[in-house]
Amino acid sequence: QVQLVESGGGSVQAGGSLRLSCVASGRTFSSYSMGWFRQAPGKEREFVGAVSYSGGRTYYADSVQGRFTIWRDNAKKTLYLQMNSLKPEDTAVYSCAASPYSGDLLFREIRYDYWGQGTQVTVSS
Repeated sequence: QVQLVESGGGSVQAGGSLRLSCVASGRTFSSYSMGWFRQAPGKEREFVGAVSYSGGRTYYADSVQGRFTIWRDNAKKTLYLQMNSLKPEDTAVYSCAASPYSGDLLFREIRYDYWGQGTQVTVSS
């Protein structure tokens, strides 16, 4: 069992930055690949990015590539998402999730077993 709690959301102007954190409870954080997803009002949840068990591999959606960075600290059981050059279209609830899988299929929600409650990110123009 893994419980996930996100923090770091807020309101920022376009071009600004935010850093999200996701703290996990349980002993097996390092056994899971971790991902970030987001859901904007009236839209389906979409993949943002993911990181492998060790942190050695990362995956990003095209829409955030080059602007967002994902990394993890297994000793602290924490996942991070650094978001730079934010745009109004990045406005959404951001959720972290844990997956027992690895590889390119991490962009699929069905690969994730545990989800956090989410944190709101609002980017104004």
